[in-house]
Amino acid sequence: MQIDETTPNAARSAASGDDRTLGALLAARGVSRRAFLKYSSYLASLLALPASMAPAMAASLAKAQRQSVIWLSFQECTGCTESLTRSLSPTLDDLIFDFISLDYHHTLQAASGHAAEEARMQAMEAHKGKYIVAVDGSVPVKDGGIYSTIAGMSNLDILEETTKDAFAVVAIGSCAAFGGLPLADPNPTGAVPVTELVTDKPVINIPGCPPIPEAMAAVLAHVLTFGILPELDSLGRPKSFYGESVHDRCYRRPFYDRGEFAESFDDEGAKKGWCLYKLGCKGPATSNACATVKWNGGTSFPIEAGHPCLGCSEPGFWDMGGFYRALSVPTGDVARIAAVAAGAGVVAGAAAGALHRATKSAARGKHHTVTVEELEEK
Repeated sequence: MQIDETTPNAARSAASGDDRTLGALLAARGVSRRAFLKYSSYLASLLALPASMAPAMAASLAKAQRQSVIWLSFQECTGCTESLTRSLSPTLDDLIFDFISLDYHHTLQAASGHAAEEARMQAMEAHKGKYIVAVDGSVPVKDGGIYSTIAGMSNLDILEETTKDAFAVVAIGSCAAFGGLPLADPNPTGAVPVTELVTDKPVINIPGCPPIPEAMAAVLAHVLTFGILPELDSLGRPKSFYGESVHDRCYRRPFYDRGEFAESFDDEGAKKGWCLYKLGCKGPATSNACATVKWNGGTSFPIEAGHPCLGCSEPGFWDMGGFYRALSVPTGDVARIAAVAAGAGVVAGAAAGALHRATKSAARGKHHTVTVEELEEK
């Protein structure tokens, strides 16, 4: 690769053989050991690691070299990149210049055209088997993938070429993780999530529309520190950020438990901060760290701003029904199902769960709204 004034800084570093460790890079920028240890403690807490891991994490990071990352953007709105640029810990410049070598990114790179594609190919060759591919946006596969192309190649072809020798793939945002808006009915481009196409490499899903920036940054820091993927849930999401529902950590949860719900966005209940369940809040069915990590450096999150959770980190959230319609809850003859289940030694609560699962797909298709009288009776 020829290095000139059009070559991105990260690619220059990789091409010129800059093999300094993070410790050396941080020292050169005047970062003290104490500050770095404090920062490592914050990262450990984000990743749900015990405080005792912070020194080991700091030592590992100090010895590590910058992680090569190739970022591919497909059917997306650039919202995920916008979210990442607002990460306060690590900040964007910390992430790019200290922790990772962002060797290719359509929105942030300085190069274009042939120089940009050459940077991608050079990074793939220089870090074969070690680089991480970050993907935001779904991949159109209908009609040969003609609906989205880059440098004359379909998104599908670029994805296959780039992930061939990758260490791991990170699906950034709900479009990459689950298909998102492009996959919503009627899905005219044949959009599919990354996991349907990449089956020979580990894939980490970081859904959200957009995801919390600290989730993206911390996952990359985890891979860099330990050389392994973080613990994932059944949907491939890091448990440290998606291990609990928004509802479980929501500050409005006590109002839900007491059956106190806002009936409209401007009634007395809304003014008093009551639960937004009746206004369509999907918090009980959404796994994310919005209520704890929050946004804009811990300033707020949608529910705190008075808007119900849309469930944007869950599969198919665009087709789950109206954003302002209450979640479906079992309304059938639960007593009858429980009586049958009792013969097999199953409690009524499990029967209710079985009924919910049996009717979930139909409720989604009908965009069915049900009452919450049972909740109000608490």
